[in-house]
Amino acid sequence: MLNRIFVAVVVASILMAAAAGSTPGEAGRMTALVDAILTQAKDAALNVAIPLIGIMAFFLGLMRVAEDAGLLRVVARALAPIMRRLFPRVPPDHPAMSAMILNIASNMLGLGNAATPFGIKAMEELDRLNGEKGTATDAMVLFLALNTAGLALLPTGVVGLRAALGSENAMAIWIPTWFASGVATVVGVTAALLLRRLPWYRATEPPLAAAAPGAGESEAPAIPGAEPGNLHPPRFAGFWVAAFWLAFAAFFGHTAWQLRDRPLGEAAGALSPWFLGALVGGLVLFGWSRGVRVYDSLVEGGKEGFQVAVRIIPYLVAILVMVGMFRAAGGIDLLVRALGPLTDRIGLPAEALPMALLRPLTGSGAYGVMAAVMEEHGPDSFVGYMVSTFQGSTETTFYVLAVYFGAVGIKRTRHTLPACLLADVAGILAAVLIVNVLLG
Repeated sequence: MLNRIFVAVVVASILMAAAAGSTPGEAGRMTALVDAILTQAKDAALNVAIPLIGIMAFFLGLMRVAEDAGLLRVVARALAPIMRRLFPRVPPDHPAMSAMILNIASNMLGLGNAATPFGIKAMEELDRLNGEKGTATDAMVLFLALNTAGLALLPTGVVGLRAALGSENAMAIWIPTWFASGVATVVGVTAALLLRRLPWYRATEPPLAAAAPGAGESEAPAIPGAEPGNLHPPRFAGFWVAAFWLAFAAFFGHTAWQLRDRPLGEAAGALSPWFLGALVGGLVLFGWSRGVRVYDSLVEGGKEGFQVAVRIIPYLVAILVMVGMFRAAGGIDLLVRALGPLTDRIGLPAEALPMALLRPLTGSGAYGVMAAVMEEHGPDSFVGYMVSTFQGSTETTFYVLAVYFGAVGIKRTRHTLPACLLADVAGILAAVLIVNVLLG
């Protein structure tokens, strides 16, 4: 399906630009289209892929530390009852379970930089269970539906922008965001579970890999000193770990106390980086306390992250160029003019419609539209609340699919895109409903 969409969007963009070239005042549309191709191809590599290499190397290295220390098994077993119902064909103690849990938790806490490497690790582990490489399994589809639903408990990025733009109550979008992202999650999961029952998708479901029934271990190379039975925890490790957490909690409390007179949104934005610091420190200390050679383990896992990040560059380039061409050709403007009269009737103003259309396509483009709308109309205006809720409760679907499927070479996506787009539509409509109920 992604192949057909890519071809259709690229061809339609070229034809729209060509048609606009014969219209007075629009002669530069084809030039803008060509500029978008070159700019997006360069940006995909320089501004997206290269920064992602470092992030992937570090966080997949942390993932390896947690794996060698046995933390992933502990996390997977703790949430096994829920995950087993959602992913019945994935063994409860398989590394994919814990990787998916860490990814979902990172997304919920707004730790975007950490969520992507964990998600790619989950896809790699799920692909080990895949008996037909290149075809998405039901577990992969459901996992990506959960990702693109964008379930968010702490939309700190949006809250911080609202506070910076002078919102009197930057935190007011939390309840609308919880509601909209919750609806999107329910719809995405339901769509993934129901669509896989359709004859076409049921017939194309890949079989389990031959080694899957006994699979419980990752195929990652062993790190000296990290093999089971060869771990030697340092003396008094428990004392030092407890001391770290007590000190961290004290510093966090002191910082929170200093921010007590600041607006709630500003305080939340200032405290949100502490969650990532706690995650990194916690994983490193847990590995050290279990006797893992943390540095060696992290470096070995980082090598895998580097290779994965390089592997997904062509997928990122293709998706970002497609989106850039569509925008430059005027496709978004055309959709706004066509859909604006209809969306006004359901409480979605035309000023917010570009944000709703761009959110599944491009994260940076949607963020720029959101910032521009709030600067023009105010963060506490009706449309300001609307676009803030869109940003906090939905995800960049095509980017997620390009990165995660590109990491494991998936070409037949089966029902992934319909399930994810249904989650996007549900999130947008739920955001429109809740904002109209609260502010209409």
